[in-house]
Amino acid sequence: MSNHVNIVEVGPRDGLQNEKQTIDVATKVALIEQLADAGLKTVEAGAFVSPKWVPQMAASDDVLATIKRAPGVSYPVLTPNMRGYEGARAGKVDTVAVFGAASESFSKKNINASIAESLERFKPVIEAAKTDGVRVRGYVSCVLGCPYEGKVPLDNVMRVSKALFEMGCYEISLGDTIGVGAAGEARAMIRAVASEVPVTALSGHFHDTYGQALTNIFAALEEGVRTFDSSVSGLGGCPYAPGASGNVATEDVIYMLERSGFDTGADLNALIRTSVWVSEKLGRHPASKVTNAKTAATIQKM
Repeated sequence: MSNHVNIVEVGPRDGLQNEKQTIDVATKVALIEQLADAGLKTVEAGAFVSPKWVPQMAASDDVLATIKRAPGVSYPVLTPNMRGYEGARAGKVDTVAVFGAASESFSKKNINASIAESLERFKPVIEAAKTDGVRVRGYVSCVLGCPYEGKVPLDNVMRVSKALFEMGCYEISLGDTIGVGAAGEARAMIRAVASEVPVTALSGHFHDTYGQALTNIFAALEEGVRTFDSSVSGLGGCPYAPGASGNVATEDVIYMLERSGFDTGADLNALIRTSVWVSEKLGRHPASKVTNAKTAATIQKM
């Protein structure tokens, strides 16, 4: 099996939308361009959602119109409905994403629709994308736990993942949205979903709320998963656990993978510089252990 691992950088979208501070278009553009320059081949650029509900993503059209697109880099955006898809197409994207859930309660709270209704809502988006030659990525949230229901049945995760894959999503990102899962649970979940969807079409999206993200990633690696979502500097706290970390930091994932013999094609030092830079812009400390360790070591040597 390949030792190359694909990193989907979600900081400029999933990360920033959960940060309290709003940043301007120029800063978002600079962040996206720095991430691409650091060797990441997939960098989420925004979301075409209602600015009333997600104000951080209000200027995604301006971001897409401004970024200098690096060769071989994809800049996906989230498109929950046809209106969002039309905005994404106007921005000349090659990949869009739809966002479902394995929990009925979370689906209703997050997108005001049942799981079945959400899947119906995605059908015209996926059909239009097929016609236009645009790839669609499917997100499934709450695969290892829900803030409202607790444990989520594996059957739900399998059913939603299979439905999205059969509709035409080229990849299914399995999200531990509240970061409660541990390695054994992650392994069992991957095995279950891989019985319905090829493991080569699966991605892990593990939050680090309880400090389990890296071990969950390694468990998924051992099951054959070779794509993982992460967020530079750990951007994006967990909205369901005040004060807790959310997205796992890209620097920590890259460090773990490369020290374990996997290739990512990313420049860790460049990512650390970006991590420090964007954290300063947001008035926060980096949530990456690797960035904090490396910068502390540099200061001590001065």
